[in-house]
Amino acid sequence: MLEEVERWLARRSWSAADRPLDRILAAKRGDGTTVSVVLPALNEEATVGAIVATIRRELMTEAVPLVDELVVLDSGSTDRTAVVAAAAGARVVHRDEVLPRLSALPGKGEVLWRSLLVTEGDVVCFIDADLRDFSADFVSGIVGPLLTEPDVHFVKAMYDRPLGEAVGQGGRVTELVARPLLNLHWPQLAGFVQPLGGEYAARRSLLERLPFPVGYGVELGLLVDALHTVGLDALAQVDVGVRKHRHQDGRALGRMAAAIYRTAQLRLARGHLVRPALTQFERTPEGFVPRTYAVDTEERPPMAGIPEYAQRHAA
Repeated sequence: MLEEVERWLARRSWSAADRPLDRILAAKRGDGTTVSVVLPALNEEATVGAIVATIRRELMTEAVPLVDELVVLDSGSTDRTAVVAAAAGARVVHRDEVLPRLSALPGKGEVLWRSLLVTEGDVVCFIDADLRDFSADFVSGIVGPLLTEPDVHFVKAMYDRPLGEAVGQGGRVTELVARPLLNLHWPQLAGFVQPLGGEYAARRSLLERLPFPVGYGVELGLLVDALHTVGLDALAQVDVGVRKHRHQDGRALGRMAAAIYRTAQLRLARGHLVRPALTQFERTPEGFVPRTYAVDTEERPPMAGIPEYAQRHAA
């Protein structure tokens, strides 16, 4: 590990317990920073309600006014995600309602990008909507450094990821794809425990300057681009405990890995891409059948260049 990264680990890695809520709230009152929480959601009726209810109950009260805005960005759910989220107290926005002149593309990064147009907070916090046993520390832990450390611009959550009953065996794409890519090509980022984690917060002033891969590559893309935009010392991570969520099957992980590799490749070469498709095999009564899937090849430009955004956030 680079000496620079060792110093960064000592300086920019914290625990959620390092910043009690009263300290975070005092900092928020002091400079008037506003906080938006965004949950990208696709068919998450089983979990989204409990997450929204916890945030409202513990972080959006008169006594603890940490979160100013809570938005669920629905990515085309066919279940009761929108109904459940609204009943729990979130403002629900459908992906297709945002920037309708641009047809929405499938993918998580697409809704994260569009969320910048329908939120107002100076700090934007993204939380995946499939978390179980959700703790408000996931929000306060990663928002805290942005309110108490003026030179921190981007904060990722770190946590244990069990796979069923197996401790520490989650995050398979992280260990097999993302961590090797980062260590080999962006060694300054080798200190991030969960580089692909979906829980992170950043200053709007940074997010609006970054391109957003529309699919699974969004977390790696934002992390790499944030490094090049604001430097390693402006990035941080906070330990929030344990993350329990719905796990994907092996084929879905393969497609995720391909999208992440493609995102890395684009940032390495900014040129010709490897064939943007992935063929996998599925056993059927007739034997193994190839199934070919497109790999996400689209990225949305920095939001600061979108006219509707510029008008909305004009000084």
